[in-house]
Amino acid sequence: MDASPKLLSPKLKALGHPLRLGIALRLAQEGGTCACDFADIFHVSQPTVSQHLKVLRDAGLVRTRREGTQIYYSLDPAGVGALREVVGRLAA
Repeated sequence: MDASPKLLSPKLKALGHPLRLGIALRLAQEGGTCACDFADIFHVSQPTVSQHLKVLRDAGLVRTRREGTQIYYSLDPAGVGALREVVGRLAA
């Protein structure tokens, strides 16, 4: 995959906020986390969590799965893979 800076920039920008980075790191450890859990984990309001999850979703970093009334979030392998490649090139 040869992702262009124009495509990667929104993903990197989405991770530029401490709460969004924390959410992404948490999802890397435990995929399939309910949105309702993040408010307790990070001690922020549910609307705040929803806003930040939307940014991550719009950037292509997370995907959702609905079970009844709950929405579960996990990292999107394609979005994270693009970041892994570019960070690997930077570290080389």
